[in-house]
Amino acid sequence: MDSAAQPQPEKRSAWKVSRLPLYARVLIGVALGVLLGVIFKTGPIVGGLRNDDLGQLGLLVIRLLKALAVPLILFAILDAFLRVKISARSGGWLILICAVNVSVAFAIGLTLLNTIRPGDTWRGRLNEIAGVVEHETGSLSSAKPEAPKATLDPLKNIAGYVPESLIDPFLRNNVITVVLLGLLGGAALRKVKSRQEARGDAATFQPVERFVEAFYHTLIQMLHWVVQAVPFAVFGVVAQVVGRSGIAVFQALGGFLGVILLGLGIHSLIYYPLVAWLVGRKTPRTYIGGGADAILTGLSCNSSLATVPVTLECLKEKIGVSDESARLAACVGTNLNNDGITLYEAMAALFLAQAYGFDLTVGQQAVVVLASLMAGIGVAGIPEAGLIVLPLVLTAAGLPEQLILVAIPLILPVDWIIARVRSGVNVMSDMLVAILLDRRRS
Repeated sequence: MDSAAQPQPEKRSAWKVSRLPLYARVLIGVALGVLLGVIFKTGPIVGGLRNDDLGQLGLLVIRLLKALAVPLILFAILDAFLRVKISARSGGWLILICAVNVSVAFAIGLTLLNTIRPGDTWRGRLNEIAGVVEHETGSLSSAKPEAPKATLDPLKNIAGYVPESLIDPFLRNNVITVVLLGLLGGAALRKVKSRQEARGDAATFQPVERFVEAFYHTLIQMLHWVVQAVPFAVFGVVAQVVGRSGIAVFQALGGFLGVILLGLGIHSLIYYPLVAWLVGRKTPRTYIGGGADAILTGLSCNSSLATVPVTLECLKEKIGVSDESARLAACVGTNLNNDGITLYEAMAALFLAQAYGFDLTVGQQAVVVLASLMAGIGVAGIPEAGLIVLPLVLTAAGLPEQLILVAIPLILPVDWIIARVRSGVNVMSDMLVAILLDRRRS
């Protein structure tokens, strides 16, 4: 979600790019990239500058986005642990309810992707795209992607996520291991903080809290700047790909958009109301009608975190949920209630794996699911969270890095639609969790 610049009275009529929302700038970048690709193809544009050069510059932005995502996830978790404290019993129920909801989301998404297989319509196209960056990677177009490691042996799976050093998961962009380290470090920080508070010496721990908070917000600011450059990255990569492969590369975007919206729709409009009715004793009219203001706010502002005040009001005033349950689900649980993001990440990873001709086994899909879940937890509430962590989830799917860097700008033209639906689904998830928590207390 972009923050609009403050208008200056003397320049109200001026047209400023910064006033445009991110999705609008992405669509402009796509249009200009297609135009340059169609007109100039692989030939020079001006002064020896070619579409290939624009594409290579665009790849740098996406690569930087991926590099910043891993430390952001770590410090987001550490910061959450330091700010939030809940009882073990309430926390256990919250985790259980969220785990059930996200499991259903994954079941819906994986069933649709493995049944409809929309990525097959792009098969061959991504091989052409791979050829676009072949000069950087040697023989990417003929290389087989590395399968994510997964076995039926639980000890081997666990061992795969235990790093040999603290630096190793950051070098390999292993989101699952980074989240596990964040949870371990966050729990340790929380324990030390509680011990210091019990001794009446809380002031000695404040520098640690300030460091974590400052570093976290510094990373957020850095990512904000990088995200603002994403439309230029899209412009360059699209110009490069269209110049070499033509505009037919976008033919599958309709199928990609349709199947993901179908998955999100089934989960939010069928599963959520059904559970709220049968388990939470709230009719679909009460659940959806009472929460309509929060849902529409999430859809319009593209942020479930920014919608929290409206969500709380709807839960307490219109749906009839207690203040304690509403706050626990919408404020604390916002780090877990991200069904929209996790469902999208897993489906996008499987779509691109299918498009590349890489059929993931059940075990490999389980790794992608786990990576999506961990990434969703790590970036809860962060604007453009789905875009930030998508490269990490695609890496977990075993797709080559250069292919990931090129494929992401190609799916961004429809991501602005999906992003708003994801936010709406996350808001509905907060509401359902609050209803179920309140039902447990009654």
